[in-house]
Amino acid sequence: MNFKRDEKIEIILIVISAISIIGSFLLSLNYLSWVAIILCGIPIFKECIKGLIKEFDIKADLLVTIAIIASIVIGEIFAAGEIATIMAIGAFLEKYTVSKAQGRIEELINLTPQIATRIKNKKEERISVEKIEIDDILKVLPGEIIPTDGIIINGETSINQAILTGESLPVDKKENDEVYGGSINLYGSFMMKTTHIIEDSSLKKLIRLVESSKPENAKIVHTADKWATWIIVIAFLSSIMTYLITGEIIRTVTILVVFCPCALVLATPTAIMGAIGNLTKYGILVKDGQSIEELAHVDEIVFDKTGTLTYGTPKIVKIISDDKIEMMKLLASLESKSEHPLAKAIMNYHNDSDLEDVEDFKMHIGKGVSGTINNSKIIAGNKEFLESENINLKNDITSKNGEIEIYVVKNNKLLGKVLLSDTLRQESKQTINRLKQLGIKTTLLTGDNQNTGKYIASKVNVPNAQFNCLPEDKTEYIKKKQLKNHKIAMIGDGINDAPSLKKANVGIAMGSIGSDVSINASDITLINDNIQDIPHLIAIARKTLSVINLNIAFSIALNIIAMILAILGILNPIEGALIHNIGSVVVIIYSATLISYKISMKDYKTLGMTKSLNKSTT
Repeated sequence: MNFKRDEKIEIILIVISAISIIGSFLLSLNYLSWVAIILCGIPIFKECIKGLIKEFDIKADLLVTIAIIASIVIGEIFAAGEIATIMAIGAFLEKYTVSKAQGRIEELINLTPQIATRIKNKKEERISVEKIEIDDILKVLPGEIIPTDGIIINGETSINQAILTGESLPVDKKENDEVYGGSINLYGSFMMKTTHIIEDSSLKKLIRLVESSKPENAKIVHTADKWATWIIVIAFLSSIMTYLITGEIIRTVTILVVFCPCALVLATPTAIMGAIGNLTKYGILVKDGQSIEELAHVDEIVFDKTGTLTYGTPKIVKIISDDKIEMMKLLASLESKSEHPLAKAIMNYHNDSDLEDVEDFKMHIGKGVSGTINNSKIIAGNKEFLESENINLKNDITSKNGEIEIYVVKNNKLLGKVLLSDTLRQESKQTINRLKQLGIKTTLLTGDNQNTGKYIASKVNVPNAQFNCLPEDKTEYIKKKQLKNHKIAMIGDGINDAPSLKKANVGIAMGSIGSDVSINASDITLINDNIQDIPHLIAIARKTLSVINLNIAFSIALNIIAMILAILGILNPIEGALIHNIGSVVVIIYSATLISYKISMKDYKTLGMTKSLNKSTT
């Protein structure tokens, strides 16, 4: 184990205290116990005073302090020293476990390289990554961490980008492919042109999201704290009543020890940190603990279409022509002169080397393009464009699935048409079905026309869909649902989704393709854009709430049972301190199971049934 300097000092003090306690017991020298009281008790006293003066916060430290002082007053120096030592050991284990859970996430920070190789004036120079500018040319060697985001301009390689996307296998990259800062270049060397400075890179965004993940923001954390405060008050009153009735100070001290609500205070933050650590492994980043709590109560998820259920980039889905090869050659040659996204989709489909020279190229905004190829006039565009050119389309059948239609004409003769569509993500249908198993209603709100929206909704089995939605329409839909006490999660990727992401109870952004505005407006980010992880996200949120509820129930039950035993004189202060810390360890271990939790088919039914139970948690 690697301990920090402060942790090492704390361990040394605990070891010395433990030795003094053992020596006091074996040699019957009570004064040796003062070593433990001073080394382990004084820090507890300080925390108690700090909480009372600065925040007037009644914490478990107050009960421990009273118990130690009471033990000293009645002459039980050994008991006071042992209570202080055991409490110090328990506190150290609690802090160390939580810091390790947070540390697994913050390891991302160490992936930021410090030096990069820049090519300037045909010469290599080693520079600090802070000096990297947009459009710099960088050289990346095998084994190096890519300094920032950019585009490969020369070379091919395989890259491990699991830390950013969650992909377990290396990803092959070639010229014009995008690479991300923080990912690891495995094999070939390559040259890249930077598209972001280091502060705006994917890794830095990831780190900022991680640093903003705070479990103490959850409402349920404050609820547990309120329970803890009441328990402290009850314990204090119970100890006084026990002393007045029995006259035995030992019983009074034991009550104060066993009723310290440390396990209760740990019940929520340890579970939330375990959940955040789990989700980070899947490329899911949560901004705060409250998002997990809110997500556990969500009963409807609203999807944007483009870039969420679909990939967000048009692709050719069908070619209709008697001579497909000739038509595509003419169309690609013509579109090679255009920068339109549809033109790029056509060029991605066609072989760039098999192109004809184009003369008199002209772009017709909102209609299409035209030009001359081998003395033939070629037109490519929509139906309105062709009708304006008096092209006969009598036998044409319009697509009913909302695809974009590009007609190709040679010397006023229709050669055929190409259908382009925003292709559906392969995992979309399975994701929707699994959300239904979890009892989640799914809704599609899209700015697309009715034909396109209906087609996508039917393909993925989304029962509720609305079309031609402006940003304010999506926000208004969410608002109306919330007025009916529904908990809504919104998933989107574009700037137009930002208001809806903010309005929803939980906003989920697509991290890789999503805009910075939508990511900043969201509560949760899917770094790898894999919507197949959404059922796991819902499941881990519900599982976390179940773990928290069981932790709280266990902690309260343990405190009550231990208090009764203390009142009856069955427990002494030393045994009480051991039981108290065992409770804390049990809570920590149970919360830690969330780190490796993975939803199974059996869990879908179980978690679907527990949704209504989680709604009652406050």
